[in-house]
Amino acid sequence: MAPQVIDDLVAEATAVEGVIDSAVLVINGIQARIDAAVAAAIANGATAAQLAPVAQVSTDLKAKSDALATAVAANPGT
Repeated sequence: MAPQVIDDLVAEATAVEGVIDSAVLVINGIQARIDAAVAAAIANGATAAQLAPVAQVSTDLKAKSDALATAVAANPGT
């Protein structure tokens, strides 16, 4: 039987991984909604230049989500 400290560390790592996975899911969901809104706006006559600031938010979210996922992959169990 593992000492309590190990059990506690495993439980904490599992909880953190769940939070990180949830954060990535939320970030990706927000990004998908922004992308859909931009596409709808363009379909209704807006220009890419008009929507550039909004599209940049999507790009930034993607970069942050990728960085978070990369950090998690590089440090499993921490």
